[in-house]
Amino acid sequence: MMNQEMYVNINDLHKQGWTISEIAAETGWHRTTISEYLRNGPPAAERAGESLVMTDRWRTRIEVMLEDFPRLLAVSVHDRLVAEGFVGSYPTVVRAVRDVRGPRFRAADAVSVTIYTDPGEEAQFDFCVLDDWAARFGWGVPLVAFGMIMSWSRWRLWWFTTSQDRNHTFEGITRFFDAVGGVPRVARTDRMGALGRSQGRRFVLHPPTIEFAAHHGVKIAACQAGDAKRKGKVERPFRQLQETFLPEVEADGIPVSIDDLNRRAQVWLGQRVHGVESRTTGETPAARLMIERGLLAALPTDRFDSDYVETRRVHNVLPFVSIDANRYSVPARALGHIVEIRRRVDGDTVEIRLGGRLIATHRLVGGRRVDVWNPSHKLAAEAAALGWGRDRPDLRIIADQPGSVGRLDLGGDYDVDTPDLGDRYTVMIDNDGLDEDVSA
Repeated sequence: MMNQEMYVNINDLHKQGWTISEIAAETGWHRTTISEYLRNGPPAAERAGESLVMTDRWRTRIEVMLEDFPRLLAVSVHDRLVAEGFVGSYPTVVRAVRDVRGPRFRAADAVSVTIYTDPGEEAQFDFCVLDDWAARFGWGVPLVAFGMIMSWSRWRLWWFTTSQDRNHTFEGITRFFDAVGGVPRVARTDRMGALGRSQGRRFVLHPPTIEFAAHHGVKIAACQAGDAKRKGKVERPFRQLQETFLPEVEADGIPVSIDDLNRRAQVWLGQRVHGVESRTTGETPAARLMIERGLLAALPTDRFDSDYVETRRVHNVLPFVSIDANRYSVPARALGHIVEIRRRVDGDTVEIRLGGRLIATHRLVGGRRVDVWNPSHKLAAEAAALGWGRDRPDLRIIADQPGSVGRLDLGGDYDVDTPDLGDRYTVMIDNDGLDEDVSA
């Protein structure tokens, strides 16, 4: 007799577009039996014992849970009930959740088929915007998730960050290559403006993207316009991210930072995805990755530099460089020089180099028009501005109001008086680091 779990599995396969014959070949049940179960549901005798486990207590608990977290899926509800002592099956919880919330899926508008890829052939990547979740968490920053997945093994990575620009894209791909231990032949995505530009049906990669691809020996392939299904292997997990992972995160306690969210995502993927048999492949992604890893190209010797690197000229009077509308101090010897500014992706510090040598490190600050001083830079700048110091007098000639101008001897027939410079200039002597007007 077909049990409840088998019925749910058959029903899920049917919703995915499998034919009765394909389901029969997969499960071993007769086509007539499968058709009857799909049409009428499981016999009443099989559900008679459900009331013994799905009591009013558990049904009320499900209603409260879904009221607090409407996006929570049945698998998440079942896990929480089991942790609280529930002994019923997952299909029992599925039916109870459907009674409360209704079905989640409707029939697709068009038929789709699975695109098969060989081991090591392809990985897919994309971004998912999660600004609404950042607002729910009370964060005042943008939030996106970089996702990448091996098409054959289904092993995936989620990396939460604050931007989807070119540097973050390169960093996400590099992290994925490091995690899987190699490089596939193709990395597929949509027509990201950060990576290239569209020219009709062609997608031309920007020079930095070509450099990145050559560094890893990988082909960056873009889907045709309007063909997002071609990278459906990375798109579908984003639904799981938003409908399963993030609601569970919210229910378990809002993360304190993006780093905390990334740590929890890594644990969750290991327990709930990589160690669980895939319905499509029938194997765990972790086990298939062990096979696929041997068919990947080797990682490059040097890790790709995804840092933000740019040049700035230090002010010719003030020892500052401007970064994002704020000013950061440098040693006085850097006045007027061109320096290199280096910021790590998602880092909170900036490094400043002159001639390849590190001369300053600062923690980035928010706001605008903020001057950030290194204490040693400030002391040196003040000493330089006030004078050479106590041990060396600084003789300066400072113009005062000019007196009467006498005649200047230019030679020849001209007859002029010798000018008295004492009437026109005042001699300044700095013995203690402070300018002092001795004429006063």
